[in-house]
Amino acid sequence: MEKHDFDNIIANDPYAYAPRLSVTIGGISYGSTVNINFCASCSYRETAITMKKILETQFPEIDVILDNYPSPLPKRLLSKVVPVFQFGVIGIIIAYEQIFPMIGIMTPVPWYYFLRANRFGSIVTAWLLGNVVQFFLQSSGAFEVFCNGELVFSKLKEGRFSGEIKLKDLVGKTLANSRVTNNLGVVWS
Repeated sequence: MEKHDFDNIIANDPYAYAPRLSVTIGGISYGSTVNINFCASCSYRETAITMKKILETQFPEIDVILDNYPSPLPKRLLSKVVPVFQFGVIGIIIAYEQIFPMIGIMTPVPWYYFLRANRFGSIVTAWLLGNVVQFFLQSSGAFEVFCNGELVFSKLKEGRFSGEIKLKDLVGKTLANSRVTNNLGVVWS
């Protein structure tokens, strides 16, 4: 975008790039944001979309943002190792007799004969078991709802999902009780 294009946009709509200020007027919070962070690998996307539609219908003046809630860093790093293990096992099953004599291992290890006797079953087992482990490591099980940065509901803490009506009520109470301050510290209500 060139500078004159930006100037034309600002001239036509001077508030196009202005920061949004959340203002509460009569219990309605214009510019408020609800963040729904969910576990994408747990198939919670549909639940999050349903909650978003309900909240936007009930509170049309708010922004509802959906985002993935990642698993903890150690689990994510381990999930990156699983495919290496899968392909390593499959490679050993397929090419053991050609690869290992080159690196000085002349007699196969005892478990190799078990894997080699049922190549197809061993490869499928390594693949499916690796995928299950990878899914477990990538899933966080989270469904966290924040309203203007304040935690409203946490599936990780509660150990269960919130019902649509209950969540709508929790967000409504948070919006009604919130007092938003601007950068100068002035409280608007």
